[in-house]
Amino acid sequence: METYLSKKILTNYMKVRTVKVSDKGQISIPVDIRELTGIEIGDELLMLQEGNKIFLEKPEVLLKDDFKDLLKHSEKVAKKLWSNKKDDIWDTV
Repeated sequence: METYLSKKILTNYMKVRTVKVSDKGQISIPVDIRELTGIEIGDELLMLQEGNKIFLEKPEVLLKDDFKDLLKHSEKVAKKLWSNKKDDIWDTV
């Protein structure tokens, strides 16, 4: 079951702004929204897309940090597999 909120309800709780997309596909986040959300130059934002809707979020902790241990382990395994001396023969082909 899907839940829908009316535009009237959303605009009472959310700031609504219209932005234009540049020829490079870029948008500018208005100053007041950047200030309210604490977005600063160089910040990474999480972009979510569902259907024709796009949501931006400034995550407290970047998602990649959640997988740091897994990434370190997978890099170690890949290095072990790729550093196989038997496979060095393929470098000369």
